Amino acid sequence: MDGLKTYEVRTYGCQMNVHDSERLSGLLEGAGYVRAAEGSDGDADVVVFNTCAVRENADNKLYGNLGRLAPMKTKRPGMQIAVGGCLAQKDRDTIVRRAPWVDVVFGTHNIGKLPVLLERARIQEEAQIEIAESLEAFPSTLPTRRESAYAAWVSISVGCNNTCTFCIVPALRGKEKDRRTGDILAEIEALVAEGVSEITLLGQNVNAYGSDIGDREAFSKLLRACGKIEGLERVRFTSPHPRDFTDDVIAAMAETPNVMPQLHMPMQSGSDTILKAMRRSYRQERFLGIIEKVRAAMPDAAISTDIIVGFPGETEEDFEQTMHAVREARFANAFTFQYSKRPGTPAAEMEGQIPKEVVQERYMRLSVLQEEISWEENKKQVGRTLEIMVAEGEGRKDGATHRLSGRAPDNRLVHFTKPDEDVRPGDVVTVEISYAAPHHLLAEGAPLAVRRTRAGDAWEKRNAAEAAKPAGVMLGLPGIGAPAPLPATADPGCGCD
Repeated sequence: MDGLKTYEVRTYGCQMNVHDSERLSGLLEGAGYVRAAEGSDGDADVVVFNTCAVRENADNKLYGNLGRLAPMKTKRPGMQIAVGGCLAQKDRDTIVRRAPWVDVVFGTHNIGKLPVLLERARIQEEAQIEIAESLEAFPSTLPTRRESAYAAWVSISVGCNNTCTFCIVPALRGKEKDRRTGDILAEIEALVAEGVSEITLLGQNVNAYGSDIGDREAFSKLLRACGKIEGLERVRFTSPHPRDFTDDVIAAMAETPNVMPQLHMPMQSGSDTILKAMRRSYRQERFLGIIEKVRAAMPDAAISTDIIVGFPGETEEDFEQTMHAVREARFANAFTFQYSKRPGTPAAEMEGQIPKEVVQERYMRLSVLQEEISWEENKKQVGRTLEIMVAEGEGRKDGATHRLSGRAPDNRLVHFTKPDEDVRPGDVVTVEISYAAPHHLLAEGAPLAVRRTRAGDAWEKRNAAEAAKPAGVMLGLPGIGAPAPLPATADPGCGCD
């Protein structure tokens, strides 16, 4: 295995997969691989697909991409292809049968084995399929290559105890397993010491945290503990479930200054009949009651949601209940999905599958309504003075418009006039909002203040280190054994929370 060895990780699906991909990248770099250049499009020594099984055509997408790599692999001796994630956990042997040029198949529970499996496949010259049925190591104990120098995911649990009829994730990621609070806080403190100023607590059902130990207030206690970490400026979390969204969580959000006034709460449907068919353990009144309590405690909170349109058996009356709930909740934005069969879920076998043209028509009506509400809610921000954390890659037109982009405390996207002084991702700029569009805000005047931060320093240091890296390195065999411990558009979630 002499010479330059590069890798590419392609990620599909939710934030949990994005987080896992950072771990996969960290594992490969720890084993001696170098990240391939942007736009390499499969021109790497190792290509890893981190798959999602939520969408109906997920397997078609995977096999199409694998098919495109087959001739490249033939022309490139030593190239390896690995497939992991939820689809790998579900399909197992099928992947190698349909794409025999794949070298490694691994599941959601054993991502830490990837370097070993790649080396074993190289030595034995045959595909390695290893799917663990239960978690071998909590992902956050593995090495990582974070995509951002100033913001980080922190996983607090894996798996899910719910049985929503449209979701296959519990079958693939297993029952909920919570991480020790001390380990979570230690990771956050280590990240802050590296310059991270914003963290997002991540879980399939994040606010059910504590179910392992029978502490129903464990999540609110965790939020309050995050508030005591010096240097941690912003705390977010995703995705909660209405069933577990208790008053102590609302109080912790409102009373902990660095917990941001933002909530992504998947509703899925506004119809009690459909919610029951989905096996969602709340009804419209309960959901809207939570929204009302959140707004009473945090009047400026931006609330977003997930909605599935056209679930089996959905009548026009059911759909109108969803429209009613959207009008009442006044979401800042909503991620709306046309129902599609998820293979292996109970809903895929239900009677009353809705014709595609009906689903499409309802989806368009809902989209128009939510667009109107998003714009109206954004217009309320005009004239407000907000602190914006400068982001990297959020504004695709920033170069042409001479603007920068970032996120407000409530996670709204803000484009603002570039200040005269140097500003880096992770720094904080104070601006006055002058214009609102449905999906972003503008601050067209000169920034009122610029605060250089440790997060900006971390971004600058990281970029300087990346620029100083040699074009290539000579490598021996990747290291085998236990990795050293640690010191995100795509879907907002699996649509299962």
